[in-house]
Amino acid sequence: MMDPADDRDRMDDGDRAKDPLSTWHRLADASVLLDGFHALKHAVRFRAEVLAAVTGDWQAVLALADELAPDVRDTLDGLLVEVPEATYRSLVPRPHPTAVAALAVRPSREAGLRALTATRRTAPVVVLDQPRNLGNVGAVIRLAAGFGATGVVTTGTLDPWHPTVVRGGAGLHFATAVERLTVAELPSGPVFALDPEGEDIRGTKLPDDAVLAFGSERSGLSPELRARADHLVSLPMRPQVSSYNLATSVAMTLFHWSAAGGAPVRT
Repeated sequence: MMDPADDRDRMDDGDRAKDPLSTWHRLADASVLLDGFHALKHAVRFRAEVLAAVTGDWQAVLALADELAPDVRDTLDGLLVEVPEATYRSLVPRPHPTAVAALAVRPSREAGLRALTATRRTAPVVVLDQPRNLGNVGAVIRLAAGFGATGVVTTGTLDPWHPTVVRGGAGLHFATAVERLTVAELPSGPVFALDPEGEDIRGTKLPDDAVLAFGSERSGLSPELRARADHLVSLPMRPQVSSYNLATSVAMTLFHWSAAGGAPVRT
């Protein structure tokens, strides 16, 4: 697969303005789609390398930046190229209400693995074991970034960088490490797996280097992940309520960790 960074010397501002469609189509297959204003905003904030950015309404986007993200307003002004609304809609599978789309370089797998396997992690790694719902995975990545987690790992076939996941994560993939691994490749550290039969999490202190594992929305933990777990823990739940949404479960678990003194401040 082509590395979109190889075309950087051919993609100055003049090229983008003169032929944004050519630039977009040349890079789309090998790049991360940033779908919507918030995805682009977060990507810029967390130093993603944005290769191309288009909008159907340049003035409206800059007005939104003035209101919600003045820290990236000037950067967006330099990146965005206005195109006809129909052109914008032809570039994305599901047009966003903010009429913004961009392409960015996906962080290297090597960089992600370095972050996930650091010997002195100061925040947990979240593992989603064979997840199925793209929107749920995006919501979890957004949560992990907000709590300052080291990263999010998925097992199974779902691509955590799928455009729908990136959209659900509001571009916050660039604020944490996001990789797909096998259970055998999971980072070191004590594995705390969420399971209805586990011990109440309220009596458990989650260490900063914990690996927090969550089963799929339908099937729960896989046998491979269950065998890898050092501890099974459960979330408090009213009797006869069958389950929580995956992202809700991750949020409750990360909050439990942070309430005990976690959640380092990252700059």
